[in-house]
Parts: sequence; C-alpha cells; structure tokens
Amino acid sequence: MRKILTVLAALASLSLTNCGYNAIQSQDEQIKANWSEVVNQYQRRADLVPNLVNSVKGFAQQEKDVLLGVTNARAKVGSIQATPEVLNDPAALQKFQAAQGELSSALSRLLVVTENYPQLKSDALFKDLMSQLEGTENRITVARNRYIKSVQDYNVSIRSFPSNLTAMMFGYKEKPNFTVENEKEISTAPKVDFNTAPAPSK
Repeated sequence: MRKILTVLAALASLSLTNCGYNAIQSQDEQIKANWSEVVNQYQRRADLVPNLVNSVKGFAQQEKDVLLGVTNARAKVGSIQATPEVLNDPAALQKFQAAQGELSSALSRLLVVTENYPQLKSDALFKDLMSQLEGTENRITVARNRYIKSVQDYNVSIRSFPSNLTAMMFGYKEKPNFTVENEKEISTAPKVDFNTAPAPSK
C-alpha cells in the first residue's frame, strides 16, 4: 500500500510539473519579489523628497507653488497602499502608476526651477541629495524593467498550452502591467545635473 501511495505521489508531482503548475508558482513568486523591489525604490525616492524640498526652500522660498506641488505629489504617493493585491487589480495598479508619474513630473519642475539659483546648485547638501536622487531613479528603472519582464513571462506562460489549462483549473489570470502611456511618463526620470558650475558673481 505504501509503495502504491509513493508511486501515485510521484505521478502527481510529475503531472504538475509537466502541466506548468510549478513554473506558474515560481513565476508568480518572482513577480511578487520584483514588485517589492519596485515599491522599495519608489519609497526610497519619496523619502528623499522632504529633505530636498527643505533644501530648495532655504534658497528659493518664493517658489512656493513648485514646492507645494512636490509636497502634495509625495503625499499622494504615500496614501496609496502598494500591497501585492495591487498586482491583480488593473485599476489599483493604474492609480499607483499615476501617482508615481505625478511625483516624477513635480520633481522635474522642481529641478528646472533650481537652475535659477546658482548658490543652491553649489550647496553641498543639495548636491548630495541630487546624487542620491539620480542613483534612486536609476534603481527604479532597473527594478521596474525586471518587474515588467517577470509579468510578461508569467502572462505568456498562463496563455500557452498546456499550462493555460492548469491556469484555468487553479484560477490563475493575467496580471496587469505598466501601461504604455504611463511607462513612457515614469520612465523619464528627472534630469539631474549637479555638475554645472555656479554662475560667476557680478
């Protein structure tokens, strides 16, 4: 009896492997891991915003509208719970993307404004923040690209025979990915140029 059960267990395991079940599980876990890294890098950027705003405020208090725009965009990002459940909800993912895109745009406007303040651009703290922002934007791009690729691999798997039958049996569905329109917007990182020498004093 024990031998029969062992053989049945082995056959069941082999069946699940051949039908793509294990591959789907592995890809699903990879998506979750890559999503966590995307969220982590976006959070790193959000954490830089308060110090960045305060740094600019010290030299350009009159740029209240721009500073308020960055602060509000950062608050909007913080209000969204980017849990793994977002990965199965196209509307929630779109909301997350839109908020991140809004913060990217606000940061871009802020960095354009800083061009008018040579003393700010030469400030050590500001230059350090710009360096951190540039590195974070690069990490966001890498993390986002890994996530996009993992979702593509997963979606292809659950649409391909015979794993599509397994996906239907166990209720696995296609996962939403970054939309083309939003991908173009958020993949355009704020241009960080802190090597420009300050203008000579008159």
